[in-house]
Amino acid sequence: MKYRKGYKYQLYEDYEIITTIIPYGSVSNDYVAIDWTGLLTVFKGYAWDGPSGPTFDTKTFMRGSLVHDAIYQLIRHQSIAPHYKAYADILLRDICIEDGMNRIRAWYVYHAVKNFADFAVNPRYIKSIIEV
Repeated sequence: MKYRKGYKYQLYEDYEIITTIIPYGSVSNDYVAIDWTGLLTVFKGYAWDGPSGPTFDTKTFMRGSLVHDAIYQLIRHQSIAPHYKAYADILLRDICIEDGMNRIRAWYVYHAVKNFADFAVNPRYIKSIIEV
């Protein structure tokens, strides 16, 4: 048996969102795809850890954390350029506000990922496969 640790949520159906990310051609793996138009698709079954850090997992944070984690994963796997981290952080804030998060909390969330999440896009932090 093989598995990965560190996930709390699993997507029940595909999720799509238009972004301004333009990769060099289409990028796709088993979990996430982004095409040349910026359409990001997160596939059914995608697992993510939800909101990270000293925070609460609320409905206003879930969609933002999904999209943010998917974009960070693409950066970490070197499928898109690292400069998209800044865009992912802003998009997280904007989605959270759109979903009803208080603007002060969204400001805090944005600054937390902007200033303290550089490690999360580093290829060294790809989750390892554990075999039993």
